[in-house]
Amino acid sequence: MTDERRPAETFEHVIRVGWGDCDPARIVFTGRIPSFALDAIDAFWERATGVGGWFENELDHGVGMPFVHMSLDFRQPIGPRHRLVCRVFPVALGKTSVTLRVEGRQDGALCFEGRFVEVFVDPATFSKRPPPERIVEALAPYLVEMPA
Repeated sequence: MTDERRPAETFEHVIRVGWGDCDPARIVFTGRIPSFALDAIDAFWERATGVGGWFENELDHGVGMPFVHMSLDFRQPIGPRHRLVCRVFPVALGKTSVTLRVEGRQDGALCFEGRFVEVFVDPATFSKRPPPERIVEALAPYLVEMPA
C-alpha cells in the first residue's frame, strides 16, 4: 500500500498510547488501531477546514462524510513507550468522495498504513453530493494530486 508521493503540506496528529490501549504482551489491541486512525482523520478535518471535525461538519454545515471503505496494513507492533505519530493526507478527491491515507509511526518506524474513503452526503436525505467548495479549497495544499 505504500505510496511514495507526498503532498505539499503534511498533517501530523500525535497520540499518547496508554497502558489501557495495550494487552499483557505490551502491544496495542488490534481494535484500537482503526480508532487511532479515525481520531487522526477527525483532527485533520478540523485543521484543514477550521471546523470541528465530522460532528460540526454534519450538524452545523450540512455535510455528512460517512466512510464507505477502510483498509489497514500492519507493519510493526505499537507499544506504550513512544508517541504514535499519525500522518494524514488526502490522495484523491472525486466528484462525491475523498480518499485519505493514514501512516502511523512510532519512534521513526512505520507501524501501520491505511486507506480510508469517505463519501459526501446531505445529512437530511443521506444522498451523495459534491464536496462544498470550502472543503475542496481546504484540501488543496494537502492533496497529492488535485483533480483536473
